[in-house]
Amino acid sequence: MVAVNPIRNAVLATPVIKPKLGRDDWIMRLFMAVIGLYLLISLALPLYAVLSKSFTVFQFSFGDISVQLQRDGHWQDAGTLEEWVGRLSQPVNNDLAPTSLTRLPILQTLTRRELQGVSQVRLRDTSETGGRLLYDAEFSKPGEIFTLEPRELRKLFVRPVATTGLNNYLVYFQTPALRQSIGNSLYIAVITTLITVALAFAYAYAITRSCMPFSGAFRTIAMVPILVPSLLPAISLVYLFGNQGLLKGLLLGEPIYGPLGIVIASVFFCFPHAMLIILVALSAADARLYEAAEVLRTPKSRVFWTVTVPGASYGVISAAFVVFSLTITDFGVPKVIGGQFNVLALDIYKQVVGQQNFEMGAVVSVILLLPAILAFAVDRFMQRRQVALLSARAVPLIPKPNRALDRALLIYCSVVALFILGLLAMSQLASLIQFWPYDLSFSLRHYDFGRMDGGGWDSYFNSIRLGLYTAVIGTLIVFLGAYMVEKCKGFSHGRAGFQFLAMMPMAIPGMVLGLAYVFFFNSPHNPLNFLYGTMAILVICTITHLYTVSHLTSLTALKQLDPEFEAVGASLKQPFYRTLSRVTTPICLPAIFDIFIYLFVNAMTTVSAVVFLYSPDTTLASVAMLNMDDAGDIAPAAAMGMMIFYTNVSARLAYLGISQLLFRSTQAWRKR
Repeated sequence: MVAVNPIRNAVLATPVIKPKLGRDDWIMRLFMAVIGLYLLISLALPLYAVLSKSFTVFQFSFGDISVQLQRDGHWQDAGTLEEWVGRLSQPVNNDLAPTSLTRLPILQTLTRRELQGVSQVRLRDTSETGGRLLYDAEFSKPGEIFTLEPRELRKLFVRPVATTGLNNYLVYFQTPALRQSIGNSLYIAVITTLITVALAFAYAYAITRSCMPFSGAFRTIAMVPILVPSLLPAISLVYLFGNQGLLKGLLLGEPIYGPLGIVIASVFFCFPHAMLIILVALSAADARLYEAAEVLRTPKSRVFWTVTVPGASYGVISAAFVVFSLTITDFGVPKVIGGQFNVLALDIYKQVVGQQNFEMGAVVSVILLLPAILAFAVDRFMQRRQVALLSARAVPLIPKPNRALDRALLIYCSVVALFILGLLAMSQLASLIQFWPYDLSFSLRHYDFGRMDGGGWDSYFNSIRLGLYTAVIGTLIVFLGAYMVEKCKGFSHGRAGFQFLAMMPMAIPGMVLGLAYVFFFNSPHNPLNFLYGTMAILVICTITHLYTVSHLTSLTALKQLDPEFEAVGASLKQPFYRTLSRVTTPICLPAIFDIFIYLFVNAMTTVSAVVFLYSPDTTLASVAMLNMDDAGDIAPAAAMGMMIFYTNVSARLAYLGISQLLFRSTQAWRKR
């Protein structure tokens, strides 16, 4: 017989009382909804547009175009254009995958024999939507009739009909040159990841686990590649190992244009990202494990492979996926130094800009999304499985001097630092040489950007405007969004949806996002069409592209705050925005400044996310570098890259100075 517990039954019978939502709760939910709507419009809807575009197939259909011929002053009904095409000895081939820009001349569908004795031709668009015929840049309306003389038919064109299907994907995988790009991209990404992670691990190990001198300087030098566009190391390699390069003999006849150059430049570009992640992983070490190994007289090599490497394994795996994603989605490096070696990101640019085939560009974008999303998903899965390496009883590891090891690591770090500074110095030298390699005198003529293709000094100042707008507006949006997610009570489904949208940009390549904006914002049916071609759309795209890292930084800072701050404010009947402005914001000021400078620097260097979106009035410095390189003005491109570098360095120095002044008044409590 089952015993009856009256207390338990009474508790279960008690109805659940939901807390009453106050004004602050509704305002916070409203803020979260507004920022979530921003992410939906700036991210989810454009991605849906690019996915839909990839399934849009254009085919010629002639059954809704009727034809009449005039002979001897009398009109004769000649049926539909489809019947005419069927009588041709060489029918129009529909397997050539026509695009939205394809125009088929009417004269290709009519034979000379049929036009003999014809004084006029009348064609009528019988479709319900119209637009099947094009004459003098004007699309036909439903039922509209064009009456032309035979010699005027050269001005009349048939437009293909849009349908939905997998034909674009079939054409892609049936084209060897396009299909090869998948293998090329994976090959480059894997090789670059292996080399970069190995170099970064040794570099981070030297900084954290040795007593070598100048470790702070080496750490600063490792951050230099973050301050330059990805095009700059590729330009430097051209001057070092190109056909007229300074050190071209060192490659033993191997061309720098192709996979070799892409890998070297990508290693330079990705190195600081991997080094920072591994540096954090190696910094979290418990000295007791090493003391136990020393007591047990374990060989140092075994300690390295059984203690050091497993302890940093999650950081190494995370760094590998970050490098893989950066490499496979990068556009600048293969554009400058790739030669005839095609990769996916470059194929998107060629299909859209070179061939105006937007549908195929969308197909390549979707294909490029798959490895990027897979790498992101695996990385997030590994991070969730990560366990704490330090307990409350952990003892910080302080490296002990080892003359031989310290000397070897110093030499290694010096070589890596020389590689980083050498590429940067080569770009600076190239921008100052009068005419490489024939006139090696110094000159500033390459900094006269007004004489070059690409946008002149206006491009440089546009980039500064973009950086400032992105940093100010982006920091405000990101921090407020993270605050609402972290501090809002209840509303679990809404917060989960917002968090999902905030994490999506990390997995979206810049080229894909930029092309998605073309399809979404450039649509005449979109009420936001007025943003296309303005500085506003560049700011929106850049903030969205960089949103995830900034969001995670904000969440990390906010999670360190005790919820009692808000509870005390509520008990004193203070609105949440007063607590936010007077308590939360001053405490989180270091993180807010980090987000600001992160957004500014990346907005100055970004290329892939904005290469499809700029207009003649909004050209950017990084895009100007691309245009100069296309025009053969490589030295001016290097000069523009150095201007971006010096601007970012100045921003970093200003950030350090201003932050020190503000932190003295807002962070004094940390020193108590």
